[in-house]
Amino acid sequence: MSVVVEFPEQLLLATKSERKLFPRQVMLFTLGHFYQQGKISAGYAAQLLNCDKVTFYRLLSENGFDVIDYDEADLEMEAQPLVART
Repeated sequence: MSVVVEFPEQLLLATKSERKLFPRQVMLFTLGHFYQQGKISAGYAAQLLNCDKVTFYRLLSENGFDVIDYDEADLEMEAQPLVART
């Protein structure tokens, strides 16, 4: 199954996007959003983009998405070994 979404021509102009690159860019932004919401895994998103997870993470980072999402408790737990060494 495939879903087709149409965008107005003006969106290409407004975003200064290249017509050839636009579909992949929209797909990346859509997958990045779903990934950040926890609706899909990085592996599944990478599969849909035909790349590996490392490339998917790089693309997310290059396009303003958070690749690592730590909450306050996780961040403190990760920092504990660093604090103990100083």
